[in-house]
This record gives sequence, C-alpha cells and structure tokens, in this order.
Amino acid sequence: MTNSKSFLPILVFSLIHVAHAASTNACSNIPHADHPKALLSNDDVEAVVFLPDPERGYYRSTRFDWSGVIGCASYKGHAFWGNWFSKYDPLINDSITGPVEEFRSQDGALGYGDAKPGDPFVKVGVGVLRKIDDTPYKFGTFYPIVDAGKWTVHTSTRSITFEQKLQSPIGFAYIYKKTLELDKTGAVIALKHQLKNIGTKAIQTDVYDHDFFMFDGRPTGPGMTVHFPFNPKIQDSPDTHFDASMAKIEGNTISYLQELQPNQTVAGYVTGYSDKTADYDITVEDQTAGVGIQQTSDSPIAKLYLWSIRTTISPEAYIHLDIAAGQTQSWTIQYRLFVK
Repeated sequence: MTNSKSFLPILVFSLIHVAHAASTNACSNIPHADHPKALLSNDDVEAVVFLPDPERGYYRSTRFDWSGVIGCASYKGHAFWGNWFSKYDPLINDSITGPVEEFRSQDGALGYGDAKPGDPFVKVGVGVLRKIDDTPYKFGTFYPIVDAGKWTVHTSTRSITFEQKLQSPIGFAYIYKKTLELDKTGAVIALKHQLKNIGTKAIQTDVYDHDFFMFDGRPTGPGMTVHFPFNPKIQDSPDTHFDASMAKIEGNTISYLQELQPNQTVAGYVTGYSDKTADYDITVEDQTAGVGIQQTSDSPIAKLYLWSIRTTISPEAYIHLDIAAGQTQSWTIQYRLFVK
C-alpha cells in the first residue's frame, strides 16, 4: 500500500527495510548509506534510492535534480550503478550516483543570463539559487540555495513518487513530479516525469540523464560497448576527447580498446541520430561479464554527449522542454537491466 504521509516517517520505515534486505543482494555494502533512503523491490530487482532532504540528504548540491538518485540496483547477483567518484561530499556537484538528471537551459539555468551578481535564478529539481559573480554559468560550481521549494515523497513496494513545488521572485514557478518505478516483474526501471509551469514565464530548457553507468565496479575497457540504432559520429569540438587508441566506432557501436586509466577520458558530442523517438535507444554493455543496460524514451534526442572515464560510462541524451505558462510537459525514460 502506498504511504502518502510526509516523507520523514517513510524514511524510518525505509531505513529498517534496507537494513534487513541489503545483506542478501549485490548492493549490500554501498558507501555513504547513512542518509535518508528507501528500498524498492519486485523480487527480481532491488534498488536503493536516496531521498531529497535539504538537511540530511545524500545529495544537497546544485547541479543535479535531487530526486531519483539510485545508490545501487541489484539484479541476478550483479550491481548496477555505484560510487564512481573519488571524494564524497553532499555539497560537491558531482557527488551523486545513478541515472541522475540535470536541467540545462541555453544560459545554464532559468534566468541566469538576466541575473546580476546576488540575484536569484532557478534550477529545476534543485530550487532558487543565487548568482555569485558575472561569469557564465558553471555546472561544477556550488551556488547558494535560496529556496529548495517544497518536496513531498510517497513510497510503495516498487515505486517512489517525488514532487517539488517551487515559486520564485523572477516569474519561474513549477510543480515537478517524478515517479521511479520497477515493473511488476523483470528488470525494467521507469522514470516518469511531469513538469507543470505555474509561473508567468515560459520554461525553455533541456534535460538529460547523466546515467553514470557502472557494472559491479569494473573499470571501463575492452569488452565494453555503447550501441545505438544509428551510426554514430563524434563531432569535432573543444569538448571532444576521442583517442583512436582508446575507443573505435564500427557501424553503430563504440567499443573501448584499452582499460582507461585515472585522468583518461573518452568523450564527445555524438551525431547521426534523427528526430524519431526510435533513435533514443542506447545500450551500454560489458560483454566480458555479460551485463548491461538498455535506455529508451518516448521523446526524441535533442542533443547527445558521450562521457566516459575509468569508473563510469555516461551516454547523456538530452530532451528539449518548452512549456508555456499554465502548460504541462511529460516524458518517460526506461532502463532495462540485463544479464546474459
């Protein structure tokens, strides 16, 4: 039965539940587990999900959406997602795990370009933030949080619904709802989103899943592939780091040729997709271990960036949102975990 009370009582129940179940799956020893969290299970998959909390939350920084942070998912004895970074701090912008999302507008965040130092701007899924200087928006910078909005969380056995309601003094306001749900059986995790514009200004932004894919903590290297339904090309740009000795493209697949070492990166904007939703179908696989994740959506790709380092592979597929005042936009992303 769904618990519809405020999320603080839910946390107590969830922490007890996690402690009982964690010892029986591949996610039994996830680091930094002493934060508010809940356990989802459908008997095939168990997922530890950290919950938004402005005082005790696992993630309290200003880059990524605070909801839907999967610390680890366990399926057939394998762990998916995990601690890919070297230093943890809840206020570091990249100290986060799972298929986390960032809303990135043309000038970095809603209202950032028009704001003067000291003025507010808005980051969906985070809150009202304060601009600190005249420089362009930097996703790695922590911006002071003026208002994190009102978060509510409802949990059931195999789903969590997060809702953030936010008002701002600059015309941007919204109700953001995300449901993270396991199928009744099997290994599909769905992220169902709804963003309602209750402000006076249009919300024009892109949103993407950073993914941070990991398989049992194995390093990125030979046997790991990224597969698309189209033939990808890596765009030449200042953000491209694609050394032919480390990775290659053959047909519709990018394959890693050597084990990436610390400070080595394979990254770049990917082209070749169309505006058809069928092109949003990305599979990352560790062929040596026979595990992987297929990621699909009901929305087309607006932009695609591949970022991978030794500890994680992240195909970042952007979805464009253009929501007039009073309107709502919905989109869904699905992750199918598989073990061969």
